[in-house]
Amino acid sequence: MKINFKKGFTLIELLVVIAIIGVLAAVVLAATNSARNKGNDAAIKANLANVRAQAELYYDTNNGYSSATIATLPATGCTTATSLFLDTTITATIASITAANAAPTCIVGGTSGSKASAWAMSAALKTSGNWCVDSTGTSKSGTAGGNGVCS
Repeated sequence: MKINFKKGFTLIELLVVIAIIGVLAAVVLAATNSARNKGNDAAIKANLANVRAQAELYYDTNNGYSSATIATLPATGCTTATSLFLDTTITATIASITAANAAPTCIVGGTSGSKASAWAMSAALKTSGNWCVDSTGTSKSGTAGGNGVCS
């Protein structure tokens, strides 16, 4: 008597393996999406920190944060203020922050004679909340306040 065994996998076994691979792939994709958002937040924070250093260079070069008087400066806006936010280096950084998430809020305030003496800039993070930097060296969770400091 000869018994003939066929080698191979049954359809059920193959379907179980495919289902397990699908579940593992879903778990990995969810973990990488969270890591991607955290990476974007780190990039936004780093770009905001770079703006702080660039703003100090602008201050030294232009003897203030703005060449316009406080009365002519708009309350917010990164592209409308006649100030450090129109500097080409800072404009490039603002563009990279905008590409990473959303357009940041920029505020020039304070007075030193007729020139602006303070600034603040905040941007929304991918995960939650906002990150703010200002001319006092503050870098924290919060938004740019009307007087040119983080609140």
